[in-house]
Formats: sequence, structure tokens, C-alpha cells
Amino acid sequence: MSKLPKPGIPGIEPPPTTCEDPNCPFHGTLSVRGILLRGRVVSTKRKGTVTVLREYLHYVPKYKRYERRRSKISAHCPPCIPVSEGDEVIIGECRPLAKTVSFVVLGKAKTS
Repeated sequence: MSKLPKPGIPGIEPPPTTCEDPNCPFHGTLSVRGILLRGRVVSTKRKGTVTVLREYLHYVPKYKRYERRRSKISAHCPPCIPVSEGDEVIIGECRPLAKTVSFVVLGKAKTS
């Protein structure tokens, strides 16, 4: 029995290389559901996991202004997607893979 190709996520192209990782959204059985986020990779020190820094604006009603906030998100990085520190990536929400890992890297973001 052969694997059928998955329909994929709109706007995100699958990587050209293949891998045998069961937690790969393109070549494994991991389903991506929920939100898609964009951020910058700040750490690749853990095996198979990267830390993504997400910067966003939060509205403060009392002052009618926005404040800058940031959060670090741990995401699984499949071996078929090569990323390094400083890369802009798109991550998608998935089932919990570890205590702090509930996102997976879907690919590098196209810089405009």
C-alpha cells in the first residue's frame, strides 16, 4: 500500500527533500490544525526542536496605545526543513509532541 499525497496547507510548499520522521507534517502522520504563526528562529541547540521568537503588538485601552510584546515558542523541526538561527519561519499548531512543544515548523517564510 502506497501513501497518498496530503493536500497540504495553502500558501506553503512542501520541502524538496524527504524524511522518515513520523512527526513531519509533509512525510509523516502529524496533522496541523489551529493557528499558523510567523517568527524568527533564535535557538537550534535542542535536537529536532527550535525556539521561535514571536513579536506582536498588544493594545492597552487605558492609554489608547499599543505596546510591543514578545514570546518564545518551542517548535519541532523535521529533518527535511533546514533552518538556522535568524531565519524567518512559519509554524503551525499540532498535537502536543512534548511538555512544551505543540508547534511544528512548516517552512521558511518568504521575505518581502
